[in-house]
Amino acid sequence: MNDGEQQKRKAPEPSGVDLARQALAAAREQARARGHAAGGKRGRQQPGLRSGARADGRDPMPLMAALDRLRTEHGWEMPIAVAGVMERWPEIVGPEIAAHCEPERYEDRELLVRCGSSAWAAQLKLLAPQLVARLNAELGQGTVRLIKVQGPGGRPKRYGPLRAPGSGGPGDTWG
Repeated sequence: MNDGEQQKRKAPEPSGVDLARQALAAAREQARARGHAAGGKRGRQQPGLRSGARADGRDPMPLMAALDRLRTEHGWEMPIAVAGVMERWPEIVGPEIAAHCEPERYEDRELLVRCGSSAWAAQLKLLAPQLVARLNAELGQGTVRLIKVQGPGGRPKRYGPLRAPGSGGPGDTWG
């Protein structure tokens, strides 16, 4: 007999349990190489993910404090302030202007205001610098850079047997 045949006879083939142990050892070694502890929850905990006696970001807090934190983290201060101004529009610009002009949207530090008539649109264009100063006093300097004024949107088109296609009929002269 050769030496190779003798070694085959001496070393029995591994059983299923032995193969499972070898696979588990190899998996643990790979986990250690990746930096993970093998063996479930007994491994190292990530810093900041444990509970303790000291305060951390997961502790309960009052609702308003949580909303303020959320607003600050996501950079929502300006949109929330502008939404507040849109609600208080009559207080800021006065009841007469508010009765004829209303803010529609705020984008890129520009406030779009729609007026009910072309006369009020022209008047608001003249008052725009004063309104920008008043809005910035309410919101903080530089919040509103420009007020864009739009005239009336016009009447909805009515189609019917007595209408000519494409005709808008009498309307405001804005445009």
